[in-house]
Amino acid sequence: MSSAQEADRGPRHAAGYAEQAVQRARHAASTARQVAASRAQRAQSERELFAQPVQDYLYQALGRPLAVLRAGCQTPVGELGLERLRDSGYRIIVTSVDQDSPLTRAVLADPVSRNLLSAGPGPVLLGDLRSVALPPRSFDVVYSAFLLERIGNAALVLDRFVGALRPGGLLLLRVRDRDCAAAVLDRSVPERLRRALWARLHPGEPGPWPAVYDPLTSARGLTAYAAAHGLVVVAQETGRTVPEAPARLAAAVRAARLLVGWLSRNQRTDGHDELLYVIRKPEDRFARLL
Repeated sequence: MSSAQEADRGPRHAAGYAEQAVQRARHAASTARQVAASRAQRAQSERELFAQPVQDYLYQALGRPLAVLRAGCQTPVGELGLERLRDSGYRIIVTSVDQDSPLTRAVLADPVSRNLLSAGPGPVLLGDLRSVALPPRSFDVVYSAFLLERIGNAALVLDRFVGALRPGGLLLLRVRDRDCAAAVLDRSVPERLRRALWARLHPGEPGPWPAVYDPLTSARGLTAYAAAHGLVVVAQETGRTVPEAPARLAAAVRAARLLVGWLSRNQRTDGHDELLYVIRKPEDRFARLL
């Protein structure tokens, strides 16, 4: 090879190395943007009312994995910020439990619902919630959302969840309030109409769920339960979810809720339809424990 060819080859190699370096830098920047977007999306799905107490509890329980019981296949466990904690190196084990029914199995088999509500790898227990095997005092956090209002004997089921909670552990509840206008409509509408409304308001989602609304699923019921079982209500909030689409049907549903609130003189309020509670199980050995 002549000296002229060698001289020409040097710049070409340098240009090739530079191009590879630029491609690697672009790939790294793209990966960083994707990671940042994923973290931002997870942070947006977190609910501070629940995520902050879970984080504080985890810092007090260092040295062992955080055991979480996800009660109800509709429970959006992403609200607890567990993925962010996993990214920080903490070990978290999530066990899911629900009533064994065709609808529950349909949700667990539906890929869209599974992606939206995924708790990550972990055991899934299905059965009669009054008797399903839950080891006593074995979970640090129990999170139940959209479950208690669709089952009978809700207090007995909640007894099982509290019994499975370690002393000092957190019971997180997200419940549709039986005393709100939305619940009155849900209980009053004929089943055929409920199914038709669900299909229009929640296209592609398994449902509707049974409209049971045990007396426990109200502010009075949950407060009385906590007091009777020596549990400490740390924080509580209300939430309001209203349908947005399809526009005309959603507007009609919102108008019906307003009408129920007005006719009941706001005793069946449209101001909220969800109750959210952070409850702690006492550590005091003299406290009343299940």
